[in-house]
Amino acid sequence: MPAIEKTVDKAIAAMASEAVGCMQVLLDTTIAYTKQRIQFGKPLADNQVLRHRMASMAVKLEEARASALNAVLNVDADPVARGLAASSAKVKVGRAGRFIAEQAVQLHGGMGVTEELNVGAYFKRLMAIDVIFGSPEFHLQRH
Repeated sequence: MPAIEKTVDKAIAAMASEAVGCMQVLLDTTIAYTKQRIQFGKPLADNQVLRHRMASMAVKLEEARASALNAVLNVDADPVARGLAASSAKVKVGRAGRFIAEQAVQLHGGMGVTEELNVGAYFKRLMAIDVIFGSPEFHLQRH
């Protein structure tokens, strides 16, 4: 089954990269929204607690980006290194994706789940990517 494992590891690397793109859009959209949404006479982005939440989103995004890049760089490595990089990316990207998507929905309020904004669609896609080719829990036990 080495050919199947290699194909799955390559698919995980590709989907991790897609997820990073989704997370980047969610972060950018959330920052823009909080800058233009006025509440109590000032933009939401002026609230320090919300800025900290967006900073946490940015940190998780960069961690996920590094892990996805590592998986991509190891697609042609030996099976152990490739599998470890893919599983590591699956866990890191899955957890970061869930965190960033949930924060984006919360910071957008009710608008975060409407058809009018793409936030809900990216949320759904990240939740799907999280479980395709095995959950993070499976990949933690894999290596």
